[in-house]
Amino acid sequence: MLSPRKIHHLFLAHTPVLIPVSRKTKIIITLGPATESEEMIGKLIDQGTNVFRLNMSHAKHEWAEEMSKRVRRQSAERNANIAVLFDLTGPSIRTGDLEKNYTLAEGDIVEFRKVGVEPTVPLSTTVNYDGLMGDVTVGNTLVVDNGAMLMRIDVVEADRVLCVVKTPGGMGSRRHINLPGVRLNLPALTEKDHKDLALAVECGADYIAGSFVRDAAHVRELREAMDAIGGEAQIVAKVEDQEAIRNIDAIINEADVIMVARGDLGTEVEFEELPILQRRIVKRCHELGTRVIVATQLLESMITNPTPTRAEVTDVMNAAYEEADCLMLSGETSVGRYPERCVEALVRISSRIERSGGHGFGQNALLRDERQKTARAAVTLADSLPDARLVVLTRRGVLANHVAMLRPRTAGFFAFTPTDRVCCQLSLTRGIRAMKMPFATNIEETIERVCALLKNEGLIRTGTPLVIVSDILSDHFAANSILLHHA
Repeated sequence: MLSPRKIHHLFLAHTPVLIPVSRKTKIIITLGPATESEEMIGKLIDQGTNVFRLNMSHAKHEWAEEMSKRVRRQSAERNANIAVLFDLTGPSIRTGDLEKNYTLAEGDIVEFRKVGVEPTVPLSTTVNYDGLMGDVTVGNTLVVDNGAMLMRIDVVEADRVLCVVKTPGGMGSRRHINLPGVRLNLPALTEKDHKDLALAVECGADYIAGSFVRDAAHVRELREAMDAIGGEAQIVAKVEDQEAIRNIDAIINEADVIMVARGDLGTEVEFEELPILQRRIVKRCHELGTRVIVATQLLESMITNPTPTRAEVTDVMNAAYEEADCLMLSGETSVGRYPERCVEALVRISSRIERSGGHGFGQNALLRDERQKTARAAVTLADSLPDARLVVLTRRGVLANHVAMLRPRTAGFFAFTPTDRVCCQLSLTRGIRAMKMPFATNIEETIERVCALLKNEGLIRTGTPLVIVSDILSDHFAANSILLHHA
């Protein structure tokens, strides 16, 4: 049996490898100062990154535009389908700028006031949301900096609130504020969000994430705003507060992807409830047929350490075992010291747990139309045939996502589509390897092209059974059809 020291040595000595075809769990990394060079972006693609996230809470437009170009260039060099995700700031409440950081002790009084209003106590800062005073009441808990400090609201006036510090800590400029359980009358999209959305569309973003989504109407508002300026991205709804939990089914049905954003969500609910909520959301996404991302602090210690903690390994393993489509890293890769090792850790942990099986939530997927029932039949057939490969022919990627939500067991699951955009938008979907290929006018020639491409890649051999499912119309292949073919 290997000692812990030996295991640690093996981890350090491990040579990174290219993304294995068999890995099903996809990976999102956040770009930042630690990973912004074109060389590093290329290395992270080689390590196994599927999606690059641009956090618009911190990114300047010029930087975000350049990062998009670098990702596209490095993807093209590798003939890889790598997606770009623009993460909008959303209607977050933040403190103002301070001349110097505050060191707060338990019992201190801190004032949060409207911009332009004079302070009445020494420890005072502005907030960027004028409606705060109308939304809160005396006794509410105010959380600063994602749980770093807790305060109790003791006084509410028309232009300010006064809080008593319950846990000591430091407070700097532009710190995020949460108000657990409080219904905030914030807009779905801010003026900054609209500007960032326009940039995302201009850059051809594959995904746009809406922060602090509270109901399905917020998802629709984001989609309509994007459609109005010609965007074609898919919408990620970030679930971050209690109101979103109450409206979770409607949000899941409206969005293309759900993100379990455990940072803000973890400050909104009791911490022992968070793992239960994560599992419930992931399971419900499987049932309703919407892809799901698990995000925040998966490998937090690796911002400064070269190896994950045992608890982090277990956390990543649980998310992969729940068969989430995608795992996301934030500070670990944007500012961390070991971004490549972080991606390597996700690849190794998720690949290992996938060999042990998963929770099987996909078995409970609700089949609401003919296309979804066809997907179920195709998965059942492919899983029943030894060494079978599952092939989806799709123009928009819809059928491919339906098939993926049923979590086929085959290691060979391929989607063929004529467009680069659909290939990139499938890069977030669990288990799929998307390939760009023009469809022929007849199904026989299309299948010949599929077989030739897979053989050239060394992914099948002569005689390999292919279960081909399609939602495209052709002379001999009706929409929502299944064909068993031997290569």
